[in-house]
Amino acid sequence: MVEKKFTVGWLLRNAVLWFVIFIMIFPFLYMLSISLSENWDVMSGNVGIYPKVDGKFGATLATYEQVLEQPLIFTAYKNTIIYTVLGTAIALFVLTTGAYALSKKRLPGGAFMNILVLITMFFGGGMIPAFMCIKWLGLMNSIWAIVLPGAFGAYNCIIMRSFFHGFPKEIEESGRLDGLNDIGILWYLVLPTSTAIIATIGLFVAVAQWNGFFGPLIYLNEDTRYPLQIILRQIVLQGTNTEESAAEVVNNKTAGDALKYATIIVAIAPIIAVYPFLQKYFVKGVMIGSVKG
Repeated sequence: MVEKKFTVGWLLRNAVLWFVIFIMIFPFLYMLSISLSENWDVMSGNVGIYPKVDGKFGATLATYEQVLEQPLIFTAYKNTIIYTVLGTAIALFVLTTGAYALSKKRLPGGAFMNILVLITMFFGGGMIPAFMCIKWLGLMNSIWAIVLPGAFGAYNCIIMRSFFHGFPKEIEESGRLDGLNDIGILWYLVLPTSTAIIATIGLFVAVAQWNGFFGPLIYLNEDTRYPLQIILRQIVLQGTNTEESAAEVVNNKTAGDALKYATIIVAIAPIIAVYPFLQKYFVKGVMIGSVKG
C-alpha cells in the first residue's frame, strides 16, 4: 500500500484548490442565505454565510412565496421550458448534421464553408439587421423568433466538427459496404457513439436558451409569451422601488436584496439540478472535442 506523502507542493496545490472552490461556492451560499433570511436581518446587514431569523440561525420562505405568487411566474416557467427544449432539439439537429458534413473533405466547397463558419465567430450583422430579418420573416412575437436565431453557433459547430473528424473512417466504410448512405452512417453509427459531445453541446445550448433575455425582450410583446428571465426582471424592478420607506419594505414585502437573490435562485435552480446528471458527459465531450481534429 502506497503511503501519501504530504509534501509542501501537495499542500500548496490543495490549498489553492480549496480556495478556488470556496470563492466559487461562496456567492451561491451567500445568495441562498440572504433569500432565506428575515427582512430585518437582511436590511441590518447581519446575514452572512447562513440564514437568520430574529438574529438567530433559521430560515423563512417568505421571499420565495412572494416570487412564486406572481400571476405570470408559472406561465413564464412553462414558456421557458418550451423554448429550452424545442430550441435545444433544433440546435442539436442543425449542429450535428452541419458539423458532420463540414468534417468531410469530400464536401464540395467544404473549405470555403468552414471559413464562413469561422468568420461568424468574429463578425456579426448586429442587432438592427437581426431585428429586421426576424420582422421580415414574420416571426415577431412567436416562439420561432426565440428558438431559431440561436440554432446554429459557430463555436459549437467547430467542437462537433472536430469530434466527427476523428471518427474512424473504417467504421464508415464498413457501413457503406452494408448499404448505408451518409444519413444512415450518421444516424446508426456516428450518433450512438457521440453521446458525450451531444450532451455537452446540448448543455451549452440549453443554458443559453434558459438564460435568454435580450431576444425575448425585443422580439416578444405579450406577457403570456415572456420567458422566466423577463418576468423575474419585472419582479426585481418591483422590489426595488425607491419611493417606499424602510418600514413599508419590512412590513409589506421582502427586502430588496433578498428578493433579487431569491429570483436568481429560482432562475438557476433547474439548470443546477440537471447539471450533475450531465457532468460526466460534459467533461468528456469538451476534452474530446478540443483534442481531436
